Amino acid sequence: MPGENLTRDEARERAALLSVDGYEVSLDLRSAVGGHEGDGPRTFRSVTTVRFRCAEPGASSFADLIAPGVTAVSLNGRDLDPAQVFDGSRILLEDLAAENELVVDAQCAYSRTGEGMHRFVDPEDGEVYLYTQYEPADARRVFANFEQPDLKAPYRFEVRAPEGWTVWSNGVGEATDGVWRFAETRPISTYITCVVAGPYHYVTDRYERVLEDGTRLEIPLGAMCRKGLAPHFDADDVFLVTKQGLDFFHDHFDYPYPFGKYDQAFVPEYNLGAMENPGMVTFREEFIFRGKVTRASYEGRANVILHEMAHMWFGDLVTMEWWDDLWLKESFADFMGAFSLVGATRFTDGWITFANRRKAWAYRADQLPSTHPVTADIRDLQDAKLNFDGITYAKGASVLKQLVAYAGQDAFLEGARRYFKRHAYGNTRLGDLLSVLEETSGRDMAAWSRAWLETAGVNSLTPQVLLRADGTVDELAVVQEAAESHPELRPHRVAVGLYRRTGAGTLERYAQAETDVEGPRTVVAELAGADAPELVLVNDDDLTYCKTRFDDTSLATLREALGDLTDPLARALCWSALWNMTRDALLPARDFIALALRFAGRETDIGVLQMLHAWAESAAVHYTAPERRKEAGRRLAEGAAEQLRAAGEGSEQQLAWARFVARVACAEADFELLASLLDGSVTLPGLEVDQELRWAFLEPLAAHGAADEKRLDEELARDDTASGRRHHVRCLAARPSEAVKAQCWAQVVESDALSNALVEATIAGFAQPSQRELLAPYAEKYFAAIERVWTERSIQIGMDVVRGLFPSYEDSRGTLDATDAWLASHEDAAPALRRLVLEARDDLARALRGQACDAAAG
Repeated sequence: MPGENLTRDEARERAALLSVDGYEVSLDLRSAVGGHEGDGPRTFRSVTTVRFRCAEPGASSFADLIAPGVTAVSLNGRDLDPAQVFDGSRILLEDLAAENELVVDAQCAYSRTGEGMHRFVDPEDGEVYLYTQYEPADARRVFANFEQPDLKAPYRFEVRAPEGWTVWSNGVGEATDGVWRFAETRPISTYITCVVAGPYHYVTDRYERVLEDGTRLEIPLGAMCRKGLAPHFDADDVFLVTKQGLDFFHDHFDYPYPFGKYDQAFVPEYNLGAMENPGMVTFREEFIFRGKVTRASYEGRANVILHEMAHMWFGDLVTMEWWDDLWLKESFADFMGAFSLVGATRFTDGWITFANRRKAWAYRADQLPSTHPVTADIRDLQDAKLNFDGITYAKGASVLKQLVAYAGQDAFLEGARRYFKRHAYGNTRLGDLLSVLEETSGRDMAAWSRAWLETAGVNSLTPQVLLRADGTVDELAVVQEAAESHPELRPHRVAVGLYRRTGAGTLERYAQAETDVEGPRTVVAELAGADAPELVLVNDDDLTYCKTRFDDTSLATLREALGDLTDPLARALCWSALWNMTRDALLPARDFIALALRFAGRETDIGVLQMLHAWAESAAVHYTAPERRKEAGRRLAEGAAEQLRAAGEGSEQQLAWARFVARVACAEADFELLASLLDGSVTLPGLEVDQELRWAFLEPLAAHGAADEKRLDEELARDDTASGRRHHVRCLAARPSEAVKAQCWAQVVESDALSNALVEATIAGFAQPSQRELLAPYAEKYFAAIERVWTERSIQIGMDVVRGLFPSYEDSRGTLDATDAWLASHEDAAPALRRLVLEARDDLARALRGQACDAAAG
């Protein structure tokens, strides 16, 4: 039988044959604590009983299970020989009856990669914590099942746990004699079942609401984290946003939350941001802040809380049939996260973050050779794993924002309400959503879908302004262009804004017109006769998904007065457009850096400022001509230090600039400042150098040889926690030593001893832009190793290695040629692996074009 990588065709065949009535899953997790004997993995017992029907009695199929061993298998009371029916990932089921009962008794492995049943030992106190993470298909690492989203069923979980532990699952649980038994779930997919177990710190609250029919909805709320993080856990704010989100979605969805309780677990060594398991949402514990962070971090956490909550309806209640329509849940959740953030919480500027940060992710993904339509062609599970990307999330959400402008908010929300009621506890495809939206909006959704959901690529919109002799606008047009590789021109609902300087020196909008852009050139008749603009913003208010371009006058205005723009969203859109121009080799990196140095200090939106820091650093590292890198780095470091000293005492800007100073430190004066801030010989009023900031300062010192192993060990002694150990590993890996790099390579590439979090930390420290010569020998080693790594390691670790160790800092034609040579000689490699290499190649080629643009600027 085929291996772990389930195909779409196999899933369709199995769904046509089988329907599942229910699961009973019994897990014995007592083996999570205590010693472990033998060379094999630490395991736990998993007994699954699944009842299912077969449409063709006598037919054969298979169940999914990835486990080191299977003790017993019985089908309809008939014992099967595990050695004959289990191949390591599938259980062969032959001669099925109309109604069937399968019982599988297996030894499943605890995970160290964040996939399946992850086991974590807290170095602070030795406590063990467990949690599960399955998407897209890792429930089969914990219990035998039919691992595809359209074979929904109710579940009953039973868990034996070590003494003193608490266990949570999707339903409400009760413990009797050391056994936790959980209420049966509603019909859900395998990938959103969940178990969390251990001595977690647990806080409770309650949400209540009177529904329109007069009944009272009561939802028990819970939030948990490791005991070591409890002093930092601001559960009150988590519950505040949770209640605001529940209010918002009940106001707009007209479908009461269907899954009983609502627990939220912040768990260690988590690969994702969060996961929408109904009734038991899991988050990465980095959302619990050990030190001072900016408002942008709290906004980001609130957005993720709301994103996952939106999934309770979009994804859990109604689920895509197969991963082709992953967007049906992720695009909606991404849009609803921002929509509810602005509509229900204190973060009323959430659309600025969306325009500046989320869309940047989408624009990058949509210009890679692996770009795909929002509704994608997902052949198998490896494809699915890689499609949790900027297109499925951020482009899809941007397209939905455009749809709201196109069809109207009321029609959009009414379509969502009908969609929930029509397909509750079922599975859907693209056409199911389009049909309800067509009903409620009266618009041709098929044409809209063809343009926005079923084609790939991003359009560019550029203003053309013709003036009359008296200086007023004779004609203003919007020119739409597309890349040769994806030539589709789309309908865009846009607002075109005209800006000019005022007597007070500010840059303000004085005219705006909404219009539908169609085809290659659209005249905006409403703006004829307006005073001549100094800046034209063709996607004012960020209604559509496009790359914004500028005419010569507008670009000249931004070079002189970008900081004078008073509208924060307009500023964010201009910064985003300028960054896209830099990435497209239309604006030299030196010009972007100059703009950032001149105007970033005036940016009032902290999220935009932090994004600018990331872009400016990337411009210096990747897009600046090699002969100018040192100078660009020096200018950035000096400018950052200057802004740090000028920032308000105790302000978010001060903290953001302090972190940026550390990221761009490159000269002795920079290292002396960081070292002095660390030892307290220099203080900046209002800047608290807390433990997280200490590690941020130490990494560049380690990378430049100014902090040795002894110094890093001393810091670990101050912070011997799970977080501290990750920071310590990253800083050790950053040291500029051949022996250090060789050790890191061996630990990540040649061994699987490290957990997923420590693999991530090691890779982050290994790859330093200041160590190009030191890293050069690893380019050849990379191409020799990646196919073996992809074959031998889990897909998550494989992705981390292939992405993280690509020789992006060896940015030369030679590396590009080596990448092309690998691709040419590995045409039969796994498509998902080739996709990752192709994406890295594209980033490298784009960097080389940017460097050429910067060099040509003189």
